[in-house]
Amino acid sequence: MRTTAGLVRGVVDDHVRRFTGVPYAAPPVGGLRWRAPQPVRPWPGVRDAGKFALPCRQAVGEIQHSSEDCLHLNVTTPLHGHRPKPVMVWLHGGGNFGGTGNEVDARRMVTSGDVVVVTINYRLGVFGFFGHPGLADSGSFGLLDQQAALRWVRDNAAAFGGDPHNVTLFGESAGGIDGCAHLTSPGALGLFDKVILQSGSCSFPGWGIVPESWGTTPEPARAAGKARSYWPPRDEVVASGAQAAAELGCPAGPGALDCLRELPAEALLGRMTEFGAPAAGTATLPLDPGHAVAAGAFHRVPVLTGHTRDEARLVTAWSELPDKPITEKRFHALTEQAFGGHAELVRRHYPLPDYDSPALAWAALDTDRGMACPQLRDARAFAARMPAYAYEFADRTAPPYAPLPPGSMPDGAGHGAELTYLFDMAGKPVDWNGKLVPHTEPQRALAATMIGYWTRFARTGDPNGQAPPWVPVDRDAPRSQEFRTGAGGVGPVDAWRAHQCAFWDTIDA
Repeated sequence: MRTTAGLVRGVVDDHVRRFTGVPYAAPPVGGLRWRAPQPVRPWPGVRDAGKFALPCRQAVGEIQHSSEDCLHLNVTTPLHGHRPKPVMVWLHGGGNFGGTGNEVDARRMVTSGDVVVVTINYRLGVFGFFGHPGLADSGSFGLLDQQAALRWVRDNAAAFGGDPHNVTLFGESAGGIDGCAHLTSPGALGLFDKVILQSGSCSFPGWGIVPESWGTTPEPARAAGKARSYWPPRDEVVASGAQAAAELGCPAGPGALDCLRELPAEALLGRMTEFGAPAAGTATLPLDPGHAVAAGAFHRVPVLTGHTRDEARLVTAWSELPDKPITEKRFHALTEQAFGGHAELVRRHYPLPDYDSPALAWAALDTDRGMACPQLRDARAFAARMPAYAYEFADRTAPPYAPLPPGSMPDGAGHGAELTYLFDMAGKPVDWNGKLVPHTEPQRALAATMIGYWTRFARTGDPNGQAPPWVPVDRDAPRSQEFRTGAGGVGPVDAWRAHQCAFWDTIDA
């Protein structure tokens, strides 16, 4: 296959063609660390595209098996067919300081939906979102990588059987949040035609509790009673970077960046979670994307957006361990710290007798305020100007993306639970003992239904074409499409009401 930088040879695998480890930008190392992605240097002959390149340096997972030289992507395309196919570009989750596009096997989506799927790796954490007084693109490098990958798709899709004029950007968690950022980024205009945002919105305020393993405080991260923005101002990121540089032994002044670029990657890994969110107030993101969406300042493309029923259970369960269970006493303390003068009102809306444990009560309110309602709020803003479709993945029998500690709480339809319905994932889903958990027949049927909706949306901007119909969002009476197993498990649901979003609107106003 010929790309703009040279020939690549992929592999045929189970009715699809795969091209893996294809570079879309020059290695961001040495003098290119913390610079906008640069063009790939063309290569002679035929490049082997039959194995994955290393993921980007990260704070979680197999750090030893990652690299700064990581701006690569993977293409999966149907084995047969002649007409140009819709292209779907996947942004992985992981908090913008972990994860990789390599773990996604899109075979089911590609073969049943007749689409081309591209998964990418992009700079993470301190390598992707660092800021410093001398850096013009402070806090933006990971987003700029993603836009470079989209330009690669525009220039090369046709060679892989894809339609460069029919590109859907989709992602989950941090990938969904980044996808929403591109909806408001001037540099992304014209690089995609539709967007799917899974468990990630422009209005995401952050979780109520952040796991200690993420390297930050496990207590509420919000100022009491106020929803915060996920997007730090550029000045704040720059100031944090200047402080980090000093602590790393690099003097202030013109030589600071040279010093920082000479540091080995290992010296920076401890700073990964300090720089995990794209900065607002930059050329890449002139406005806070949450504010931009509310004001209607976003690219006019169809949007499909949604969340899981029990998003926050994963975060809540891991925050409990090893020695801080959410007791009734701690539930009261957490609500006081998170909501200040609104704490008693919040507790009345989430009364502990209605839940099997205080931890489940906290997970419910954090799901509602932190993920479901911001996602639905953005959906209403999109629907005022463009076709928009909302969903709730509610299969509480789903094997979790990351199993919860035994005895903490039921997994439910937690954060990431829908991923294995759309893709085959490397080593997932597994139980607490590491044993693979196969989907049941009803779950496989639900997965096929979801892939059908997703790929039809990618083809036309409308997921409809099978029963039951999916009603678009009405800004005045929003409805979501519910996805769960069982009779009547797919159909409209009033997620706005179920997640008490009118209440949270009054709190966050």
